[in-house]
Amino acid sequence: MKKIVVLISGQGTNLQALIDACRSSAIPAQIVAVISNKADAFGLQRAKSAAIPSKVFLRQEFDSHLAMDQQIADYIESVQADLIVLAGYMKILSAEFTQRFTGRILNIHPSLLPKYPGLHTYQQALDAGEQEHGTTVHFVNEEVDSGAIILQAKVPIFADDEMTDIEERVKEQELRIYPLVVKWFVEDRLKLINGQAFLDHQLLPAQGYAAEEE
Repeated sequence: MKKIVVLISGQGTNLQALIDACRSSAIPAQIVAVISNKADAFGLQRAKSAAIPSKVFLRQEFDSHLAMDQQIADYIESVQADLIVLAGYMKILSAEFTQRFTGRILNIHPSLLPKYPGLHTYQQALDAGEQEHGTTVHFVNEEVDSGAIILQAKVPIFADDEMTDIEERVKEQELRIYPLVVKWFVEDRLKLINGQAFLDHQLLPAQGYAAEEE
């Protein structure tokens, strides 16, 4: 059974979806550790409730971002993780970290990448007058929110929407598609080859898997 490490910084709603999917065997894998860069992240309570070991790495305890990432990477290797899942981890990973685990790090970002990388995506979409927004699951590389796209989910933006309306719709989709992509990975259906995402040995389009959800 493959082993997963989940990195969080906050509430851990995507973490909970993954915990539930592993418990039900929808994802045939085990979450062996939860890592946070915030000691008060509620996701740590979710890990505790699920009897999953957790570890906190605080930036102020290290000389540099790189030193912190090296310690995290060493810990991940010590638990023999096959996959690293970023679930609301609000810290940019160093190039050394991402290169060390190339093809084994997934992230979910609340926009239809390549639009709106970085922060404040909901407000950016509203300000731009967009009629749709969404979320993207992608492999992680050295550049922020720019790795190979695996799967996207779109949501509408209505004329009277506030930011929280869009966020709620996007979050609902995230909880559906992230466990699905993790399932693909642990079943050896999803691979990163030469910087490109392949599902069932087929190269995925630039915007990710395009067929109806399985």
